[in-house]
Amino acid sequence: MEYRRLGRTDLKVSVICLGTMTWGEQNTEAEGHEQMDYALDQGVNFFDTAEMYSIPPKAETQGSTERIIGSWFKARGNRDKVILASKVLGRSTSDWLRDDKSPTRVTRKQIFEAVDKSLARLQTDYIDLYQIHFPERPMPWGSNPTRFSTTAFEKLADETPIAEQLDAFAEVIKAGKIRHLGLSNESAWGTMSFVRDSETRGSPRVQSIQNAYSLLNRTFETALAEVAIREDVGLLAYSPLAQGFLTGKYLDGARPAGARTTLFNRAQRYETAGAEDAIKRYVALAREAGLDPAQMALAFVNSRSFVTANIIGATKMDQLKTDIASIGVMLSPELEAKIDAIHQLVGNPCP
Repeated sequence: MEYRRLGRTDLKVSVICLGTMTWGEQNTEAEGHEQMDYALDQGVNFFDTAEMYSIPPKAETQGSTERIIGSWFKARGNRDKVILASKVLGRSTSDWLRDDKSPTRVTRKQIFEAVDKSLARLQTDYIDLYQIHFPERPMPWGSNPTRFSTTAFEKLADETPIAEQLDAFAEVIKAGKIRHLGLSNESAWGTMSFVRDSETRGSPRVQSIQNAYSLLNRTFETALAEVAIREDVGLLAYSPLAQGFLTGKYLDGARPAGARTTLFNRAQRYETAGAEDAIKRYVALAREAGLDPAQMALAFVNSRSFVTANIIGATKMDQLKTDIASIGVMLSPELEAKIDAIHQLVGNPCP
């Protein structure tokens, strides 16, 4: 396993990060425990979760993933072996997470409530990296827009200023409940605004940004990559396999039994015009190179200099083993050139 520094902290995280959002919905507690056991044994010391999980989000399963991680910590007694990341929900209409049934916002009151509830579910005294799941202000879908939307950056009168958000997180860090702050689904403007306000106010500095990044959407490279490198706010890449589409298992309308897109109607992000053609090209290239399509897609993400960690997720152990093993796959300059040639033709078809 390879390890990289998380922002400007003293933490070294594994390049492969274990995503957990299926535990409590598609995966049982026992299966979640099995995945964590295997990942830790393979050198994966970085786990990512969120108060919203499991996915798809709903009141009946909210918090189930954190509870599974918490029961594993209690059973194994190994909290010190894991660098744990979780998230507070951003602005949404979801009204089942807060005691007063308020829609979620990134306010001081809600931050404190969310942190305390996550700590209880996780059966731990601290969270290493606490991320804002998505911004307090309106943002495009996934914060990786492929084109401008006139409603994407609407200014709202009731937005919580970034400075106020930072002040609240400073209190939580001072209390020892979280160690470091991160962003998720954020833009270049938003990231730099957090950096600027933290420096001018002496507030906690953001250490990472978790955005979607894959062969189907490389828009992170056009502005955020420079921020990540120059400001040490590295990317925690989520959906590196585009919810499994880059494995090729959904090509030509296939819907394997038990797969997420088969079970839930949530795949529209990777069913846009041009997506199928792009996927076919990348899958064919991987097979031509003698590589597993999933491992080629993951190895590409692993190799980017602005990436701190690549968040993989699996519902089956064979998938997990394949994904973690991608750390040993090195792409030749010739293969990278062929990947870039496809990208030049197909662009970024998915948000």
